[in-house]
Amino acid sequence: MHIMYFTERPYRYVSNDEIIKTGFFGIENKHFDSVKGGQLLNEYLDEKVLAEELGFDGVMLNEHHDTAFCMGSVMNVEASVLARITKRVKIVLLGNPLPVVGNPLRLAEELGMIDMISGGRLVTGWVRGGGSEQFASNANPAFNRELFNEAHEVVIQAWTKPGPFRYEGKHFHYRFVDPWCLPIQKPHPPIWIPGLLSPETVQWCAKHRYPYIALATFLEPTVELWDMYRDVAAEEGYQVGPENFGYLQKVYVAETDEKAREIAKWDMFGGAGIGYSLFGQPQWMFPPGYNSKDATKRMARQFTDPTSTKGSPWAGLADGTTTQKIADAQINTRSAVWQEQQVDVEKTRKQIFDAFPAVERSMQVICGTPKSVIPKLRTVLEVLRPGIFAFWQNDGPISKEDRINNIRLLATEVMPAVREIGKELGLTSPFEVTPGSRPLNGGKPQSVGRIEPLIAMREQSAADL
Repeated sequence: MHIMYFTERPYRYVSNDEIIKTGFFGIENKHFDSVKGGQLLNEYLDEKVLAEELGFDGVMLNEHHDTAFCMGSVMNVEASVLARITKRVKIVLLGNPLPVVGNPLRLAEELGMIDMISGGRLVTGWVRGGGSEQFASNANPAFNRELFNEAHEVVIQAWTKPGPFRYEGKHFHYRFVDPWCLPIQKPHPPIWIPGLLSPETVQWCAKHRYPYIALATFLEPTVELWDMYRDVAAEEGYQVGPENFGYLQKVYVAETDEKAREIAKWDMFGGAGIGYSLFGQPQWMFPPGYNSKDATKRMARQFTDPTSTKGSPWAGLADGTTTQKIADAQINTRSAVWQEQQVDVEKTRKQIFDAFPAVERSMQVICGTPKSVIPKLRTVLEVLRPGIFAFWQNDGPISKEDRINNIRLLATEVMPAVREIGKELGLTSPFEVTPGSRPLNGGKPQSVGRIEPLIAMREQSAADL
């Protein structure tokens, strides 16, 4: 089992009032102080070094543009620094937004250099980029998936096809491809793909035998997605295993349950995860042509808590009702705090905090003492059986002291138990079993995830009440 650490690396000095009023995407950058930003970036690099020292297998980076909630606007720069100042840990990039990079051949060279400097420790990954990224890069959202597929092809050819050669595609044209900055890892670094339950992305991953990493999605639709991957894998002639799947889980630990809960509540004001409604307003997040109909329906379901009769824990923040319309569901579940009327900041802040118990019950966040979080983590691992597991932490206005304490407690008191559970469940990582290498021995392909442990936990919780 591969265990890694992740944070969005937010700029922490924007007024919470501004975030509530506009969301992270669209806040004027007059609120940015470069000196404070530089201090934060160095703190985040120090956290990654600490994670390595404490025994994490990987440190994960991501990339977003024109937003205060993620300072990793060019994560390859961070990765190149980490390649030099770390010794052992995998540098996991989830991921480069292929449709907006502009020059995938240069990207192939950048990543090749990172892999060489690190001694072959790069794990690269691709994303389509959020809807807001299309505006930030002046990219046509209708071409997003086309650009993703073709840029991927350029990078893979640059890494694996002897040059010089010519590349002529629909969107990219190169007369001369002959890169010398090639990765140490052959034929290329491992490729993992993160996502939010897009059916097309899952099918694409299965066909390429790339592990799919779910970004803190609800457990029920995630199991359904695992089975979708399983079926495509069977059509491709292989049996899936834990090495084909990964999961990011929000976890906060402290010396008492009460302290951990108080810290975790502030994550509701981070840009993603349990505070996803603050990422950006719907007109920025869902540009026309960006999502397919199937992806839109599934995303609306993902952000509707499947255990709640009232829909999502976010539903009704604005008007107290739940709607069946997909467009309204997106607004209620991902951007509920913004409507046509003026936002009442104090009222909205209270509504967001009041939603936290529902978020905790749905296990979108797990918080408590090390002892109290381990049984819940066991349930997540028993349900999803991922070979890749990331502790997602420290978004929102959380102090440096609390962030460091979180990392230390996780590493020393939680991670050893998680490793033992992983061994017990046979959760093999992509470094132990090559994804797509398991033979399909006739008959019906076997599932990796199963929902029964979650049902059992809920029944036990109800009985305890």
